[in-house]
Amino acid sequence: MTSTDASAEVHSETGTETSTRATAHHGTGSGADSSPFRHSETDRDAAPQFVLPLVVRIEKAAPPARTDALETAARAVLVLLSDERATAADGEWAQAVRDWQDARIRKVVRRARGAEWRRAAELPGITVTGRAPAATAAEDAPPPAAEVRVFPPVPLDGWPKELAKLQVSGTDLDDPEPPPAPDLTGPVLWLSPHVEMSAGKAMAQAGHGAQLAWWGLDDAVRAAWREAGFPLAVRTASAERWDELTTSGLPVVRDAGFTEIAPGSCTVVADHPALRRP
Repeated sequence: MTSTDASAEVHSETGTETSTRATAHHGTGSGADSSPFRHSETDRDAAPQFVLPLVVRIEKAAPPARTDALETAARAVLVLLSDERATAADGEWAQAVRDWQDARIRKVVRRARGAEWRRAAELPGITVTGRAPAATAAEDAPPPAAEVRVFPPVPLDGWPKELAKLQVSGTDLDDPEPPPAPDLTGPVLWLSPHVEMSAGKAMAQAGHGAQLAWWGLDDAVRAAWREAGFPLAVRTASAERWDELTTSGLPVVRDAGFTEIAPGSCTVVADHPALRRP
């Protein structure tokens, strides 16, 4: 199986992304055939634009760990893409997902706490919970497990009022301890060691990398990944490993440089065992 190499534009520090052209080749299987990259760039620009909202819960006194939030956001994107409400021909989210994928693939990460989070949780969507880091001797209690709620795509200028009110800034998060080495036999979303991103932007980029991996897989691999609960890791690659990854043929997210980073920067490589070249 060969992989899909796509580009992404990030329009603001909020983590908004737009996928551009797919320039590579898909493997066999219906999973690869479902990639939305089937129209010309002009057609996708002319189509109505949609955005995938993601809301991360950040309580003032107890924010989640950064890596947990990134991994949970990536899993949330996969959970929505695989949900029957999005995949079934008559699913209640299917048309919105098709419209979203026919245009530019945008994701926006916003934050909520307290009553804001409770109001957001009442809207149709899916809440995905991460894994709280283990306690260490240096702290009384570990950060709480990350909570990210993903919603079906909405028109770019038609956000529900409960989500439109939420802030896009203030999503900077930290890890209390360096995350452990990832399981290299499983999926890993590798972040560039050369690019600094806010947590909100990195969450959207990780979600985009997970989506590129999903599009490149066949149905059997997708089903197995979903059945396992979408295990994955998000880690920053070493400089040496990054050079290898970006020339490996794995899906790569590239930034257009509208905010935070230089145009053309590679931000994420999606490494899934089924996408690796033999």
